[in-house]
Amino acid sequence: MRPPTIRDVAEQAGVSKSLVSLVLRGSDQVRPEKREAVLRAVRELGYRPNAAARSLSEQRTRTVGVLLNDLRNPWFVDLLDGLNSLLRDNGLHMLLADARLNRRTGDDLTGPFLDLGVDGLVAVGTLPEPAVLGAVAERMPVVVAGAREPELPGVDVVAGDDETGARLVTEHLIGLGHRRIAHIAGYGAVGELRRRSFEATMRAHGLAAEARIEASDMTEEGGYRTTVRLLSRPDRPTAILAVNDIASVGALSAAEELGLRVPRDVSVTGYDNTSIARLRHVWLTTVDTAPHEVGRRAARCLLDRFERPGAAGRVHLAAPTLKIRGTTAAPPGLTD
Repeated sequence: MRPPTIRDVAEQAGVSKSLVSLVLRGSDQVRPEKREAVLRAVRELGYRPNAAARSLSEQRTRTVGVLLNDLRNPWFVDLLDGLNSLLRDNGLHMLLADARLNRRTGDDLTGPFLDLGVDGLVAVGTLPEPAVLGAVAERMPVVVAGAREPELPGVDVVAGDDETGARLVTEHLIGLGHRRIAHIAGYGAVGELRRRSFEATMRAHGLAAEARIEASDMTEEGGYRTTVRLLSRPDRPTAILAVNDIASVGALSAAEELGLRVPRDVSVTGYDNTSIARLRHVWLTTVDTAPHEVGRRAARCLLDRFERPGAAGRVHLAAPTLKIRGTTAAPPGLTD
């Protein structure tokens, strides 16, 4: 049997095709009894609008491209949940691409979204080539979520307040009595903001000489290798502040392999409060960066840009909170 058409809906509801179209578009110019008759006919016939035809008539695809830095990072899951929930409430659907995979295969990061004619683009996380968004932003609304670059004209940036978050967790370790504190640093603007805040907080407490900074790639393996180096020093740190939760998992593994107990021998903190941090056998002290809120704010910014495409770009920062769990305690000299 052929699928029902808009003509079938109109005939069953006893209205015109144009009135059915108004109902399906959510118009408020239809009387309640007519609206109900159309919706009842839609349900009874099992009618589904032709998305391709609707896209042609509206000159919109009702899709949003989401370019994700790395699908392996669990922090993005909560952000995408917040992003998708508000987009779906407004009749939009996400099309997801992994920038890391595209980079490895040599594929264009944004070309497929342009070919598909998405209505807008959300770039999630620190992209390896953030400058590519500039050309896209000239053709469609673009929002950056969970990162602080690039800052482009007409592009909103939605992220956590990294300077405040790094200060909170550093002050937590100092308050426990730690003095030799190491930071496993990251890259990009986010990594730079967290590193600078760590340094500034240590300096403000007269501990600049005790601060240790080791560059890393924000992965578990990078956190592991960096921690092995740090804990093999004769003046090893008593606390390690990792740039994210993934790196802190590597730090925990390194400490265990070196025969050190967390937090009795060394304290470890993460950043992002991902699902990994909340696992009972990890129970990581970390900074909650409100990823769900970041995702919803990014969706709201994109929706606003559909209405006001020429508005100036703004930076929106979500307030972080510290989650104190089982991987931090006073340093050995204060607990023995």
